[in-house]
Amino acid sequence: MGPKLDFSVVYDAFPTLLWGCLGTFQLALSGMALALAIGIGGVIARDSRWAVPRIGTKAFIEIIRNTPFLVQIFFLFFALPGLGVRLNPTQTAIIALGVNGGAYAIEIIRGGVQSIHKGQTEAGLALGLHKAQVFRLIILKPALRAIYPALTGQFIMLTLTSSICTSVAAYELTSVAQRIESDTFRSFEVYFTITLMYLAISWIMMTGFAVISRRYFSYPTR
Repeated sequence: MGPKLDFSVVYDAFPTLLWGCLGTFQLALSGMALALAIGIGGVIARDSRWAVPRIGTKAFIEIIRNTPFLVQIFFLFFALPGLGVRLNPTQTAIIALGVNGGAYAIEIIRGGVQSIHKGQTEAGLALGLHKAQVFRLIILKPALRAIYPALTGQFIMLTLTSSICTSVAAYELTSVAQRIESDTFRSFEVYFTITLMYLAISWIMMTGFAVISRRYFSYPTR
């Protein structure tokens, strides 16, 4: 006869798990905002006429994309204090998520930018727009429309990656679940529940991204 399941411990701790979900959302949304800023800035630097920002951006992308996220967050939390830089767990998690996601966002956004025909850029310059205006008004929005599914997919993956931030004691769903499991020893019930919660988080984010896509990136209809 198998062990008896007892989900009462999950029921009792459910408000705490919901707070953990909010912590995950906080880390994920902050990390996404930072990743998007790094992505856009990295695209500009990646295609700069000067060698230093081009080489620096390429090196950044290769380093981040070819090292584990766990090592990156450990470096920020445990190694930087040796240089006099101390971050709390939440700051560490947000920066690590933003930097990791930003390295991927640079290449995704750059692919979208390169899909825009050069004639549109030349037309914008001919109308008297500055290069920054051309990039923001003529290039960026069509590029984001083209790469929106890939970019949002990466952001959802970043949200799920936030579970690793429990390794530096950041407050999020997995860290809350670990504390509940250590107090109750009901591993199956706790981790089965947060599995469903992560599915719900992914669904909520996909729904939100779909709404944004329809509102800002859909093509006009007749």
